Amino acid sequence: MTTPLAYVLHSGQLFGTERMALATLGALRHQHDGLIIAPPGPVHAAARAAGLRSRVAYGRIGVLWHLLRHLLQHRHSALFTTGVWQALAGRALQCLCSGRGAHVHVVHGGTDERLSYGRKRWLAGLRVRQVAVSDFVKSRLLAHGVPAACIEVVHNFLPVAATAQRATFAVDGVRRVVMLSRLDRIKRVGLLLDALERTPGLGLLHFDIYGSGEEAALLQARAQRLPNVTLHGFVPNAAAALARADLLLHTCPEEPFGLVLLEAFAAGVPVLVPNSGGAGDIVLEGVNGWRFSANNAAALGQRLLALANMPAAQLNAMVAGGRASLQTTFAPARQAARYAELAGAAA
Repeated sequence: MTTPLAYVLHSGQLFGTERMALATLGALRHQHDGLIIAPPGPVHAAARAAGLRSRVAYGRIGVLWHLLRHLLQHRHSALFTTGVWQALAGRALQCLCSGRGAHVHVVHGGTDERLSYGRKRWLAGLRVRQVAVSDFVKSRLLAHGVPAACIEVVHNFLPVAATAQRATFAVDGVRRVVMLSRLDRIKRVGLLLDALERTPGLGLLHFDIYGSGEEAALLQARAQRLPNVTLHGFVPNAAAALARADLLLHTCPEEPFGLVLLEAFAAGVPVLVPNSGGAGDIVLEGVNGWRFSANNAAALGQRLLALANMPAAQLNAMVAGGRASLQTTFAPARQAARYAELAGAAA
């Protein structure tokens, strides 16, 4: 018999946090009857497509109403939250209903240090386990005063599904590089343009950038001077472009995790990332990808030059390393087992 689990999201979109909520509930469906509570957005259609229940919450009052209804029906339900106010309110409602269900607060990080990590210490002492999705996220929580005993590191993972595959490298060197990223300042997409402007010899490589954000117009204007750069804007199925690429480039030095890296591993595409943040945690130099000095355009340019001449055998070795990482460190069964243990713990 499955036991109830409510997963409260701060957004109804389908970014990493929402996708991981769906993946987690999907992986736990044989043990827990999952319910998504989230603002309006595409996550609800995705939940229905995955065979999961969801409730549309309009504002904080809506979240509280759905949470209270759920806990009155299932007072010992496990509760997963993603926002501090949700965790505070959810824990209070659990106590009000005399519930003994576990409370797991999933920390995916974000663009604002104070909002993403600074307030998490408020949850200490409330019998709320905080899940950091990477060692980098854990380090930020510790830096802001969250006790180590309150933190568990559980990595993100990909649900088991068919993925378009890039063909094995038969010739040396990368030629087509793809970036899948929000075009916000923290993502440092402009670092690529800096590298191209400062590094002669990269004209043989073509760069496809997918995404939208606050820097879209600025980056588009700069790219006009770079004929080997194409900004595609937001494309719903941009992940399909991975299988047509020779390399995935990631430039954010403070990425909490980097789910797109796992997607590249699954598609058989090598990756190049900064040596910091969650992306730097995922990628082991020369094992499952390559790293460059974060925020250093010259270092990025030199790495790209080296990859443009990389022997096919080494490119294929990184592909094999990425797939091995998916089967070990980031194996869905391994991470789901961690979540199942946390969800089954009594408060």
